[in-house]
Amino acid sequence: MRVLRGLHTIPADFPGCVATIGNFDGVHLGHQAILKSLRKAAAQQTVPTLVMMFEPQPKEFFAPDVAPPRLANLREKFQDLASYGVDYVLCLPFNQALRSMPAAEFIQQILVDGLKVRHLIVGDDFRFGCDRSGDYQLLQQAGEAAGFLVQDTPTLELDGERVSSTRVRSELASNNLSRVGRLLGRNYCMSGRVAFGRQLGRTLDTPTANVMIKRAKLPLSGVYAVRVYLDDQSSARAGNEYFAVANVGIKPTVAGQPEPSLEVHLFGFKGDLYYQHLTVEFLHKIREEQKFDGLDALQNAIERDKQAAKQYFAAMPNSFRSI
Repeated sequence: MRVLRGLHTIPADFPGCVATIGNFDGVHLGHQAILKSLRKAAAQQTVPTLVMMFEPQPKEFFAPDVAPPRLANLREKFQDLASYGVDYVLCLPFNQALRSMPAAEFIQQILVDGLKVRHLIVGDDFRFGCDRSGDYQLLQQAGEAAGFLVQDTPTLELDGERVSSTRVRSELASNNLSRVGRLLGRNYCMSGRVAFGRQLGRTLDTPTANVMIKRAKLPLSGVYAVRVYLDDQSSARAGNEYFAVANVGIKPTVAGQPEPSLEVHLFGFKGDLYYQHLTVEFLHKIREEQKFDGLDALQNAIERDKQAAKQYFAAMPNSFRSI
């Protein structure tokens, strides 16, 4: 998959595409249905697939303080889109110029001249252009004039409700991890590279990997039993997987400026994790994040968390018995 960062990066010999537009946050089952339609139309047109998105997301541009937390960072999103057969991602900077662009200019400059779009798949409630003046009907009219098709996105429901990123966030906030897994088609994960931290865990007899998650807000928080996947095959065992206990949140007991963090303690791991990229799969919530009266109380809680995680893993089919 190739990422295009701005219209100026579109290749001169770009052959046209079948495109869709959206945030694709989390790439849930609804997104996957759109991408399936995208691939089908692209095969018929014999052109590549393309997903157009904006950075920052429009809600983050207009109201950053109240914008919802992202389910995935950019790297995770790009990996998910690539795994579902997307050929190109066009990432446009959402700034004042794009926000003020008239809808007709958006169609002509971006869709027609820039992308040579052959087929566009968007929701019938899709709005675009200055003051959200463009809509699905305008796209259909423009498509008839310019020679591209406009298709409505398929609606996907689960248990009588529409599958959406908002619904995934709600289920995460309510600790319904099994429901989240059904909405995503997989367990919820976060990933990042291991960086040097304060190494406080070593003093508490629980060395942890400080995972750089690159998020301003978190869609979940607390202490979890997790499975960790390592990119470095040379240091892994049992299929490159480790059971672990993770804390995701702001570490309220530790002094300093609160900021979103993810720390994981891998059971049975011996070696150096610095600079490795980890994927953390959330399986079971143990407790909420909380502030303790000192490091002794924190250490006691960590030991209880480790035991709770081990009990959870021991009850799993085919679990690692070495923990």
